[in-house]
Amino acid sequence: MKTSVQAGVAGLLACGTLLTVVLVTRDGDDNHIGVTYSTTSKGPYVALGDSYTAGPGITDPTGTPAGCDRSAGNYPALVAAELGLKGGKFRDVSCSGATTADLTASQHTDNGTNPPQLRALSSDTRLVTVGIGGNDIGFSKLIKRCVAMGSLYQLTGSGKYFPEDAPCARDADSNSATVEMKIATAGDRLTRVLTEVKRRAPEARVYVVSYPAILPTDSADCGRGMSLAPGDVTYLREKEQQLNTALRQRASEAGVSYVDTYTPSSDHNACTAKSTRWIEPLVPENPAAPVHPNARGERGMADVVLRAVKSAL
Repeated sequence: MKTSVQAGVAGLLACGTLLTVVLVTRDGDDNHIGVTYSTTSKGPYVALGDSYTAGPGITDPTGTPAGCDRSAGNYPALVAAELGLKGGKFRDVSCSGATTADLTASQHTDNGTNPPQLRALSSDTRLVTVGIGGNDIGFSKLIKRCVAMGSLYQLTGSGKYFPEDAPCARDADSNSATVEMKIATAGDRLTRVLTEVKRRAPEARVYVVSYPAILPTDSADCGRGMSLAPGDVTYLREKEQQLNTALRQRASEAGVSYVDTYTPSSDHNACTAKSTRWIEPLVPENPAAPVHPNARGERGMADVVLRAVKSAL
């Protein structure tokens, strides 16, 4: 997948940002790309999305309602800081558990109600990021189902007694056709959301942000950290890639930009070392929710978003 961005003077006007100096630095093994602007962006910037945007469990819970589990270290906050956006110039309304429906209707959490996320947009908005879709297809529930079946697979000899190495993929409630239908429906919903985003914020540059890589290309590299049967590692990875492909296609059709966080995170998935991973496994070793981005992951996602914004100027 490739990031879709449009360069030129029109992008400069749309973002309302004057960029005079860009400084790129690389910090050790984290492959952190720092993008420093010598002048501030005019904003305002609005971040929409689910838990991969909100960053639950990372550090310093922020915003209301508390049930959204937003972190002050999530990628929208990092992007806003790099762009010099403070106060009313930045609004993060992302919320853990959000679906596309929660962008246009109130979302009830265990600790408070999040208003419709699109309410944060206005004709003054100049930058919007959208990270949504995983909950529409029930991806968290799918992972839980596959984990349960993977645990049974491992308890029964990891293929020694039963040849099936992808029990979850063969399960009637999680078969490929069912998930693919949900992905198509999520794509249709995203199209409607993007139409509404453009209506409410006609001068904004809009970026659909993909999901980072959760699982490795080689199922053998996953070990027991995710309690998945080898074939189901492949299955879940393919479903995530299909979802990201749908997000990219719908973004392109809507005439907005797509930010590919999957490719740069592929070597930082949940099955890699604690010191390099962007996504935590079932039992996090870095502060984060299970199977969610840690601080390194949110930083990595922020860097990719910033590169996309910069290239459009």
